Amino acid sequence: MDWGAILGLIVAIAIPVAGGFAGAKFGAVSFNPWYRQLNKPPWTPPSWVFPVMWTALYILMGIASWLVWKDGGFKRHALPLAIYIVQLILNFAWTPIFFGYHRFDFAFAEIVLLWLAILATIILFWPVSHAAAYLLIPYILWVTLAASINLYVLIYNPSDGLTQPLQESY
Repeated sequence: MDWGAILGLIVAIAIPVAGGFAGAKFGAVSFNPWYRQLNKPPWTPPSWVFPVMWTALYILMGIASWLVWKDGGFKRHALPLAIYIVQLILNFAWTPIFFGYHRFDFAFAEIVLLWLAILATIILFWPVSHAAAYLLIPYILWVTLAASINLYVLIYNPSDGLTQPLQESY
C-alpha cells in the first residue's frame, strides 16, 4: 500500500471540502431568511440538496485533481493544476459575493468566469487522465444550474433594501 499516494488523495479531497465548509458560513440557505425571501426560479432545488451536492462535488474535484497530480504533479502538469487552483479560488469566492455581499451582478460575472475555468480544467485534465476530466462533468453541470439561478435572482429581485447585506445575517 502506497501511503504517500493515500495521503495525497486525502489532502486533495480535504482542500476543496474544507473550502466549501468554510464558505458554508455565508451560504447556509436553509437557515438564511434573506435567501428564503428572494424570488427564485421554479427549477431551484430544495435547500437540503445544496450541501449534499456540494459535498459530493468537492470530493469528485479532489479525486480528479489527485489523478492529475499523481501522474507527475506540478513538475509535469503545472498548467492543468494551476487552472484547477484558479477555478477552486473562483468557486470559493462566489459564495461570499452572492450570500455575504448580496451582489448578484458581481456573483453572476464571477460564476461565468468559474464556468469557463472549470471547462478549461476539464480540457486540460483530459490528456492527463480521462477519468479526472469525467469526474468534473457533474461539477460543470451543477455550476450551470447555479449560474441560471444566479441570473434569475439578478433579473427578478429588486436592487433596493432586499439586496442590501443584513448585519450578521450569515
